[in-house]
Amino acid sequence: MATVELRNLRKTYLHEEIIKGVSLVIAEREFIVFVGPSGCGKSTLLRMIAGLEDISAGDLLIDGQRVNDTEPARRGLAMVFQSYALYPHMNVYRNMEFSLRLAGMPEAERRQRIGDVARILQLDPYLDHKPGQLSGGQRQRVAIGRAIVRNPRVFLFDEPLSNLDAALRGQMRVELASLHRRLGATTIYVTHDQVEAMTMADRIVVLNKGVVEQIGTPLELYHRPRNLFVARFMGSPPMNLLPVTINAQIPEGSVQVRTETLSVSIPTQQTGLEAGAPATLGIRPEHIRIDPQGAVQGVIEISERLGAVTLLHVRLPDGQMIVVQTGGDNADRADTPIRMTFEEEHCHLFDADGMALARSTDHPLLAGA
Repeated sequence: MATVELRNLRKTYLHEEIIKGVSLVIAEREFIVFVGPSGCGKSTLLRMIAGLEDISAGDLLIDGQRVNDTEPARRGLAMVFQSYALYPHMNVYRNMEFSLRLAGMPEAERRQRIGDVARILQLDPYLDHKPGQLSGGQRQRVAIGRAIVRNPRVFLFDEPLSNLDAALRGQMRVELASLHRRLGATTIYVTHDQVEAMTMADRIVVLNKGVVEQIGTPLELYHRPRNLFVARFMGSPPMNLLPVTINAQIPEGSVQVRTETLSVSIPTQQTGLEAGAPATLGIRPEHIRIDPQGAVQGVIEISERLGAVTLLHVRLPDGQMIVVQTGGDNADRADTPIRMTFEEEHCHLFDADGMALARSTDHPLLAGA
């Protein structure tokens, strides 16, 4: 397996810069995920690493060697696409064998390698089947197997689960994570689905309009979003965000913010905050408690019952909407008035530019991170 380093990579089409100076070091055996909305540049960046897109500026290094001008086939990478890209007239065995035949690998070695990979991916019973005889998940496993048999230095995945239904995506997420642990392969994975990113990645790279917004572990991004973009994007349902005004800085390491209908004290290390300055209060749905004595009032608009949890969409007196996550046995219905308590130790505060202010409390799972 290999290390991959991006040094100020840039991509320009005509006069428009698509990738705007991305720098990143991917460690050997690391599973790293590029995530972001459509058009953020994540697939373009992956294709630049693969050699399918020219690099306009910057350096790409694999195991310390600059490969900007190296042909894709010589970079030691294997790519799995969103579309399975299988040869429909070839059976599973021939699809997995094709690149090995082109490379001149002896037949006995080809047979051994394909047999080993087929067992790992549970494709043994289907080696004589054509792609049209397989389910979507089986075809995706064939595409992954075709990459594995090449024994590449780095695996590249470009939204490989997008064409699968929700249940199969969940199953394939588990299979891919298990496969990575077994192979110990350096893996770069692109998705627009933050659930995929959270469940599979060692680290996540959040991209927005060709710029890296934040890099970190899934929990770091969830509990320590660097800015409003990351706070909105990471989490399902996303973080509640409310416009507030700085009311006063309390000497004991916290700041009081307010709206017309609520007042919250947020633990923060930030000093010199000006009273009257605009800011944004952020709080995750699971950190709002239904509390008959709570200081925050609202009315339930919609109740989403998901089994283990219930999501209450609540309208505040000033018209703002928030989502509250409660237990699955919650019986509250639409039009029910409720009172709530915001868990202040879990609140986030973002300045007028959308940047997170340093907190004086942290999530226990991040202690010492």
